Amino acid sequence: MSTQTSTRSARDVALHCGGVLRGDGAARVGGVSSIESANEGDVVFAADDARLKKALESRASLVMTGEFGANVQSSKPILIASDPKLAFARVAALFSRAERRVGHDESAQIHLSAKVGEETWIGPGVVVENGVGIGNRSSIEANSVVGADTVIGEDCRIGPNVTIHPGTKLGNRVVVQAGTVLGSTGFGYARDNAGHYHLFPQVGRLIIEDDVEIGANCTVDRGALDATVIRRGTKLDNMVHVGHNVEIGEDVVIAAQTGISGSARIGSGAIVGGQVGIGEHSEVKEGVILGGQSGVLNKKVLRGKGIVFWGTPARPLKDYLKELAALSRLTRKKEE
Repeated sequence: MSTQTSTRSARDVALHCGGVLRGDGAARVGGVSSIESANEGDVVFAADDARLKKALESRASLVMTGEFGANVQSSKPILIASDPKLAFARVAALFSRAERRVGHDESAQIHLSAKVGEETWIGPGVVVENGVGIGNRSSIEANSVVGADTVIGEDCRIGPNVTIHPGTKLGNRVVVQAGTVLGSTGFGYARDNAGHYHLFPQVGRLIIEDDVEIGANCTVDRGALDATVIRRGTKLDNMVHVGHNVEIGEDVVIAAQTGISGSARIGSGAIVGGQVGIGEHSEVKEGVILGGQSGVLNKKVLRGKGIVFWGTPARPLKDYLKELAALSRLTRKKEE
C-alpha cells in the first residue's frame, strides 16, 4: 500500500476553479479548512466582510472570497470568485482526489477474473467477485462486497460496508457512502386467491451514471425486468430508499429519509425535501420542488418547473397555504 499526496500552487488552484488571484501565486496549499481551525497550507472560505477579516488573520495560506473582497489589501494571497461557495467546493474536490491510498489490503478477496484498474485502493475485508471491473483511481473501503459482473467506473469512491449486488453498473466519479446497499431485490409481489404473496421476478439491473453521489445507509433496488436508473449528477442524502424500476433524471437532489416507490419517475433538476413519500407509477416532472414531508399519490403527475409543492397530497404551496389559512379561520370561528 502507498499513499499519494500533493500540494498545489495558489496559481494552479485559481486556474482550476476559475477565480482571479491577487497576491503570491507561488504559495503552496494542500487542503481546505474552516477559518477557525486553519493551518499553514490550508485554503479557507469567507462569505462576508466579517469572515474575510478573520480569514486574513488566520494561519491559512490562501483565502477564497467573493467579489466584495477584490480591493482588500493583504500580504496573504486572496482568490476572488463570482460564486465563491461553488469555487470552494471545486477546490475541495481537487484535494480529495490528490490524496489517496493505492494498492490493496492483504485481507481483501479479489477474484482472479476481476479486472482492477491502475492506482486503485481495495481495503481490508473487501470481497470482489468474479467478472467485476473496477476503473482507474477508484477506491473501495473496508468490508464492502462487490457482486459478480458489477462494473465500477473511474475515480469512484465506495465507502465501508457497502453492498453492491451482481450486475450493477456505476459510471465515473460515483461516490457511495458507508452502509449503502445497491441493486437489492425490489419489493414487488403477486397475491394469489388464498391471500398469499409471491415475489414477482426481480431480475433487472441498476444503472448509476457519472457524478452521482449516494449518502450513507441508502437502499437502491434493481429493476424487476428492466433497470432502475439514476442519471448523471444526481445527489442522494442519507437513508433514501429508491424502489425497483424507478428512473431519476439528471442533477436531482433528494434529502434524507425520502422513499420512492416502484416505477416512479423524477425529472431532471427536481428538488425533493426530507421525509417525502413518492407513490408508485407517479411522476415528478422536470424542475419541480417538493417540500419536506410531502406525499405524492400513486400515478399522480406533478408539473411546473420551479413550482414548490407541499403537503399530502402534494399541491402547489400557494394552495396549501390558502387551505391552512381557511382552516385557521374556521377554527377561530368555532372557538368564538
